[in-house]
Amino acid sequence: MKKKDSRGLKSAVSLRYNSASDVAHKVTAKGKGAIAEHIVALAKENNVPVKEDPDLVEILSQVEVNQEIPPAVYHVVAELLAFVYKINKNYPKTS
Repeated sequence: MKKKDSRGLKSAVSLRYNSASDVAHKVTAKGKGAIAEHIVALAKENNVPVKEDPDLVEILSQVEVNQEIPPAVYHVVAELLAFVYKINKNYPKTS
């Protein structure tokens, strides 16, 4: 997820979920400017969908790296996952 702040700097946050060990999604990386660009570039290189949602990035930017997202944003993250699932359905399967 990415957004631009009032100075034109991009912000990005990445999430991860491991059903074997996590109760909720965790923030795995976040940053502004060059760091945000790097996060987005890595996602694209690894065929990870990128969703631009300024409001969600703003909320998730307040969560520390390696911390689970707060229950208050579960619904919004669920909407993000619906977006990802829809995109994945359209991607050809790779073996």
